Amino acid sequence: MLTAFYKRLHHYKRVYATLNNGVILIALIVAVSWVWGSISVMQTNFSAQKIVDEQKRQLELTQLQVDTLKYEQNYYNSNEYKDLAARQNLGLVSPGEKVLILPPNSTAVRQQDMLDAKREVTTAQTSESTTNFEQWLEFFNGRAARGLQK
Repeated sequence: MLTAFYKRLHHYKRVYATLNNGVILIALIVAVSWVWGSISVMQTNFSAQKIVDEQKRQLELTQLQVDTLKYEQNYYNSNEYKDLAARQNLGLVSPGEKVLILPPNSTAVRQQDMLDAKREVTTAQTSESTTNFEQWLEFFNGRAARGLQK
């Protein structure tokens, strides 16, 4: 049995352990190491490019913020803003304008506003519970208009 093993081993050495097979094996090892190194370098470059792209996006965003702040600064320094601020904060008017002072809302108006707000809430709730098709049917049947007239 041991001699059969040695015979088989000797056969494999004679058939496969040739100079051509050795050269092919070395070439295969070199090619695999070259591919492995190339892949690792490409992965490193890809990671670095992602970082560079993110930094460019950050730079563009910061530049846009700076430009926006410059535009706001120019607006706040403009005569239009100064005029508007004087009207809103100090109650000043331009020459030729008349001031209209309205009395505070009456109780009836406030109650009507509260009813309108409640109606809007209930309308929103009912529209959420019904499907789009049902809402169209209500619209075509006129039920939606009857609900608004109440």
